[in-house]
Amino acid sequence: MQYANVTQQLSVGPQVLVDDIEAIQAAGFNSIICNRPDGEGADQPDFAEIEAKALSLGLSCIYQPVVSGKITPDDAITFEANLQKLDAPVLAYCRTGTRCITLWAMTATKTLSYEAILSISQKAGYDLSGTLLQVKPA
Repeated sequence: MQYANVTQQLSVGPQVLVDDIEAIQAAGFNSIICNRPDGEGADQPDFAEIEAKALSLGLSCIYQPVVSGKITPDDAITFEANLQKLDAPVLAYCRTGTRCITLWAMTATKTLSYEAILSISQKAGYDLSGTLLQVKPA
């Protein structure tokens, strides 16, 4: 299981497998957000499988599928609302984690500078310099 800490409340990572759920719980996570649509890849488990295992271990789960390369402001608003209603720390995942950190970055513009967002993202292993140009006001 791989993940990168973004904030004290949020970490992001690549596709989670059912066998990863116990390690996710052991790492101290209380909640999971899935930002990868079911069926996107032949090798991914359906969210229902992840959710069933997570719920059996007392973890909260939310399925918020976002199409790769087509993240909207509404997706970011929903992601932020999901983060607020889940018990932290939260692990958000998609295929690589990029969608998850992009969703976070889009909402973080309310409180952080673009430079701070880029720095935090880079420390987590993600280069959002091209992505943030799309959400930065003119």
